[in-house]
Amino acid sequence: MPEVTLVDAINLALARALADDPNVVVFGEDVGVNGGVFRATAGLQQRFGVERVFDTPLSEALISGLCVGMAAQGLRPVGEIQFMGFLYPCIDQLVNHASRLRNRTQGRLSCPMVLRTPHGAGIRAPEHHSEATEAMLAHIPGLRVVIPSAPERAYGLLLAAIRDPDPVVFLEPTRIYRAVKGEVEDTGEALPLDVAFVVREGRDVTLISWGAMVKDTLDAADELSADGIDAEVIDLATLKPYDEQTVLGSIAKTGRCVIVHEAARTGGFGAEIAALIAERGLLSLLAPVIRVTGYDTVIPLPRLERYYMPSVARIVAAARKACKFAESG
Repeated sequence: MPEVTLVDAINLALARALADDPNVVVFGEDVGVNGGVFRATAGLQQRFGVERVFDTPLSEALISGLCVGMAAQGLRPVGEIQFMGFLYPCIDQLVNHASRLRNRTQGRLSCPMVLRTPHGAGIRAPEHHSEATEAMLAHIPGLRVVIPSAPERAYGLLLAAIRDPDPVVFLEPTRIYRAVKGEVEDTGEALPLDVAFVVREGRDVTLISWGAMVKDTLDAADELSADGIDAEVIDLATLKPYDEQTVLGSIAKTGRCVIVHEAARTGGFGAEIAALIAERGLLSLLAPVIRVTGYDTVIPLPRLERYYMPSVARIVAAARKACKFAESG
């Protein structure tokens, strides 16, 4: 089975979706001739033609509105927003139209659209290119939010998102577009949405993350293992709706939890998970839930970027702190 990068896995999934379903169309700024700013759509226009893979004007509101209109009329549009910091003009269409079309029409219409965008920091980009505002999207009823953390999950989850009858925002972790490789067989097989992946089994502490931070969390688990701490690592993958049962099942086993995300701390999605554990898993806890996050600041420019993002050292320190609590409390 060939090893590919995450961005290559995205390209494979888009090509497979275009080949399998004539209703799938792909568009965005520079996605056609140039293959997108990260080359995620490279070669697709040459293979499938300008009517199915095409460039749009520099207008994010147009891209999201076009997605809604096409989806309402039976197509399966996949729009690309170049960076997550450019997503905000799309919020009107996502909140007022895409997310509530099924409800508004009492099920007569659905909105099978996907809006793809790079997510997060770590590539030394300027302002507006390193956003991680997934919690804002997860707060919108009727909208799915998906963030893969590895090539094999990017391939399967993107296929599932394109085939889903309702709108999905698909966030692609920029920092690991080409930094990780995985085995991906282009079979057209989708992975289930709304399911968390236990990417490492453990008994002492649960580490929960998503997107690019899963790699750092796994590295932290390796370091903890050298200290005799057996960490379980969960890739949440779908943030809305997320897999509550896998989270609670892991907490019941380990009794300790560290949540890791690069988004700002206040109102981050980690707080939602902590609230779930407090409401439904409190009696399983042997230690307080700990969050390792970005800071409540605008993401700094390149020279300070690495200080903003959660490091392996910060994750390890949080897990060690959680494990200091004895079973007796």
